[in-house]
Amino acid sequence: MNNEMIEFPVRRLGLAEPGDAALTRSVPIEAPVSIEVGGIGYAVMMATPADLEDYALGFALSEGLIEAPDQVRRVDAHPIEGGWALRIWLPPERNNIALERARKRVSESSCGLCGIENIEQVLRPLPAVTARIATDRAAIAAALASLRDHQPLGRATGAVHAAAFCSPAGDILLAREDVGRHNALDKLIGALARAGIDPATGFILLSARCSYELVEKTVRAGCPMLVTISAPTSLAAERAVQVGLTLVTLARADSALVVSDPHGMIA
Repeated sequence: MNNEMIEFPVRRLGLAEPGDAALTRSVPIEAPVSIEVGGIGYAVMMATPADLEDYALGFALSEGLIEAPDQVRRVDAHPIEGGWALRIWLPPERNNIALERARKRVSESSCGLCGIENIEQVLRPLPAVTARIATDRAAIAAALASLRDHQPLGRATGAVHAAAFCSPAGDILLAREDVGRHNALDKLIGALARAGIDPATGFILLSARCSYELVEKTVRAGCPMLVTISAPTSLAAERAVQVGLTLVTLARADSALVVSDPHGMIA
């Protein structure tokens, strides 16, 4: 069973160019994924139900439910009526953290705000970025140029986001895709943890606008640099500057916008 996409009948409607036609189009699967922690419902996310073990680990790390990958004892993922169940099993002391914040609701994507009840918690302090890498504009250009090669679902459907981890030289080492940009980043963070790759040793490239939650997830993962192909929001830019995250946005083949580079990592 393909958990990434399906073939869907559509009709081409001629506008500037004439020629209506009946077609079959590949579309990404978007399904409710019920996330349970220690047997208790924590969240329901709309996601692409592939790489769910990566998603579970990255979600737990991004949410602060765990501090290290080995605190996840087991992950169970299986289809249920109407969607998917993703069950995460943690030690009792970590389960208590989830229980205090557990709240079940449906969101368009993993937004980084699960179980948060007030603005103060949303704006909780982030750790300062301490990792450093030596990279340059050529590395950013190289990663951008090869990103499409790591987006099989995106090439097939044109409807998903990608998150990629790149070496300082711009080589893409791992990539994950999802209908939600936050989900794609959580999957990438989980995949890095499972592969034993330290996020501090490279930079993250996202095929998305740069929102506050993506900055937060990058910083909490310990990665020193984030590159996005679209523009940042005000809070994303402010938070990056506050904690010393190198942030590059509107990254295109011909140029990019450096929002923050406090340590002069980009030559």
